[in-house]
Amino acid sequence: MSCNSIRGKLETVRGRIAAAARAAGRNPAEVTLVAVSKTRTPGEIEAALAAGQRTFGENRVQEAMAKFPALKAAHPDLALHLIGPLQTNKADDAVALFDVIETLDRPKLARALAKAMAKAGRRPVCLVQINTGEEPQKAGAPPGAAEALVALARDELGLPVAGLMCIPPVDEEPALHFALLGEIARRCGLGALSMGMSADYETAVRLGATFVRVGTAIFGPRAT
Repeated sequence: MSCNSIRGKLETVRGRIAAAARAAGRNPAEVTLVAVSKTRTPGEIEAALAAGQRTFGENRVQEAMAKFPALKAAHPDLALHLIGPLQTNKADDAVALFDVIETLDRPKLARALAKAMAKAGRRPVCLVQINTGEEPQKAGAPPGAAEALVALARDELGLPVAGLMCIPPVDEEPALHFALLGEIARRCGLGALSMGMSADYETAVRLGATFVRVGTAIFGPRAT
């Protein structure tokens, strides 16, 4: 996709985020657009950077390690989010590269991240991923386990837990899941909510999202 096309799509998405925020009585500046760059080339990411985008999301640690160290060196204000499942044996690499880890979903991973942060002296922000639909094939803590996992990660292990993340079931009304995530966050005293993707980010903004993860609406369909 051309640089001008990516720039235009970014402007459209930003405008729709701002409109949804204002409609909900929110300040659009409260919402950060995370451009999902998994499978995208460094050239496509550079085009987004040239259009002013500074926050990106990657699903796989290995793919991000191949693309982002050079991009981060060239753009010190670039923020990189891990938005895919994290294996405990990749905790060291994730802590070294990412600025936000959105997929903390189990006690074993919380302990691995605590060790990795202590060793590296680097403390990326963490979000606890909640499997709001309790789908067996999907990562994330079940809603009933959310408060205990937050307490372990934040209060016992001292991780910098700022909020929650979810990926609703594709065949259910996302607003119900966004509302549930917001309620769990309130119970836990957390302010950050990562929810909403290309098909439903405006709904997420209206329901309190502080991060929306948008890929296709910016970069176009992924090559298969």
